Amino acid sequence: MMSVATSPQTASPSVPPIDGIFRALADPTRRRVVERLNRSPASVSELAQPFEMALPSFVEHLKVLEGCGLVRSEKSGRVRTYRLAPEPLKLAENWLAEQRALWERRLDQFDDYVMTLKEKDK
Repeated sequence: MMSVATSPQTASPSVPPIDGIFRALADPTRRRVVERLNRSPASVSELAQPFEMALPSFVEHLKVLEGCGLVRSEKSGRVRTYRLAPEPLKLAENWLAEQRALWERRLDQFDDYVMTLKEKDK
């Protein structure tokens, strides 16, 4: 059986929400679940079907995703259905965009510096 990392919902309040999102997405099983939920909501059994693991282990993955807010679930009768919650993905996307912009600026500055050195060598 597979062990699952600690759930972000048990993290201390000082831990930024983005840490839980990236922690949840660090696992390939959870990323595949998010990819599947991009298409449409699904029941636990539908989501678990492609994975070769015991249902309780798979449910732990869903708890991690729900704990950081990436998915939401609702129960109707005996069926629990999960759907993607896009807000946390936007948070991660915005953080990555900020990092990209920072590094692009740094690389542009470095390029300018190298070009200045080349001009001095002429």
